[in-house]
Amino acid sequence: MELHIFRHGQTNWNEERRVQGQSESQLTDLGVKQAQELSERIRHLDFDQVFCSSSVRTRQTAEHIFEHTDHDVQYLDSLREIFLGHWEGHLYNEIAVQDPDSYRHFWEEPHLFNVVGAESFSNLQKRAVETVGEIAAGHPQQKIALVSHGALIKSFLCHLEKRPLSELWAPPQMHNCAHSIVNLDAEGSGIILQYADQSVSEK
Repeated sequence: MELHIFRHGQTNWNEERRVQGQSESQLTDLGVKQAQELSERIRHLDFDQVFCSSSVRTRQTAEHIFEHTDHDVQYLDSLREIFLGHWEGHLYNEIAVQDPDSYRHFWEEPHLFNVVGAESFSNLQKRAVETVGEIAAGHPQQKIALVSHGALIKSFLCHLEKRPLSELWAPPQMHNCAHSIVNLDAEGSGIILQYADQSVSEK
C-alpha cells in the first residue's frame, strides 16, 4: 500500500500557540490557503480511499484538499491527535509556567511525558500503528490518503524509522499541510519515501 499522510492546515489555536489535543479548533484563512495549495500540488494523484481524523480541523483540511474529487472520506476517531487532558485550551506559555517539568518532558523528553488524565506518547504511537495497520491490511496494493495531526503522524513515522520515542520531535518539522509518503505491507511495516515534503535523500 502506498500511503500519503497529510497534516491539517494552520488553525486559530496553532496561531495562538494554544494546546489543541482532541479539543476543537478551526482553520485560519492561511490554513485554508495551505490546504488549497496542497490540493493543487497533489491533483495528479488518484487515491483509492481517503481516511481522516474526525476532528474539525482535519475535516476542514480534507474538504479543501479533495475538493476537486468525489472521494468518500472515512472519518476515524482513532486518527485524532494525542489527548492532553486538562492542558487542552491553555496557552503553551501558561503550561510552561504552571507545569514546567511536564512541559519540558513534552517537548524535550516525550518518552517521559506523564500528565494525569492525558495520553502518553507510547499510547498515542500504539493507537497510530494499530490504526494504520488495519488500513494497510484492508487495502493492499492501493493508494491511500490519510489526514491527521502532527504528533500522531510523527509517532507513526518514528515507529517506521525504529527510533526511540525520545527522538519523536527530531527534524524535519511536521509543518501544517506537510505531505509524507510511505510504502507499507499488509502487516503495517514499511519504508518512508517522503517525510514532511522532503524526500528521504534530502532528510
